[in-house]
Formats: sequence, C-alpha cells, structure tokens
Amino acid sequence: MNELKNHNRSLAEAAQMAGIDDPHDYAIFQNKGYQGLYGGLGAKEIHEKKGLKKSQQILDHMGSTELAANLFRATQTDEKLRRENIKGREEANETHFEVGQKVRQTIKELGGTMPEDLETPKKSIKSIERAKDKKLMKK
Repeated sequence: MNELKNHNRSLAEAAQMAGIDDPHDYAIFQNKGYQGLYGGLGAKEIHEKKGLKKSQQILDHMGSTELAANLFRATQTDEKLRRENIKGREEANETHFEVGQKVRQTIKELGGTMPEDLETPKKSIKSIERAKDKKLMKK
C-alpha cells in the first residue's frame, strides 16, 4: 500500500503539471480514475459498497489484487500524462478515466474478478501495520 501512496504522490504531481491545481479539481481527477476502473463507480459509491465508515479510507480496505489494479492505474496514468504532455483539466480527467477503463478491460479479458466485486478484507491495512509494528517493538 505504501507503494500506491508513493505513486499517488507522483500522479498528483503529474496532474498538477497538466493543470489540475486545486484540491477540488484533484478529487474530481481521482474520481475519474476510480470510475474507469470500477465500471462507473466513484469514490463515494465504492466507499458505500465496501460498507466503510466516513473516517475509513478506501485504500486501507483493499486486498492485494485490488491494490495491484489501482497501482497499475495510477502508474500508467502518471506516465501517460507525462509522456504525452497532456494539458488541461478535461484532458487529464479523460486520460485517467480511459486508463482505468483499459485496466478494467484487461482484468475482464483475463477472466479476473472486477475490482468492485472483490472481497473487502476484514482487517484494514493500517490495523495490520500497527499490529506488525507492535510486534517489532516487543522484540
């Protein structure tokens, strides 16, 4: 998950270079990526489908397959924005949506489970990391 967080920082930088420079516009940009990958579902709908509380983050409640799909979406969008020197909010949003759709299409072609249909892990990644840190501190 830390890798996805790091790549999301790089993606945010690429989005900013494309002209997405305020938090509201960035939230829309992020949502477009989710909508492409999750068959039209945005962050709010994913949050509801997973049964998460308002305080809980979607990324903390993904299994490895879902995290990998999101990491691939983020890295490929980041690289495409930079490689093609995409400028403008609409173009950046459309790029993120299209990359999400292509990742989804690949999952479908491989016979995989769509991200919105993957099981939500019982424990959050943060709680697993905290338990791991406690264990290390006891050593």
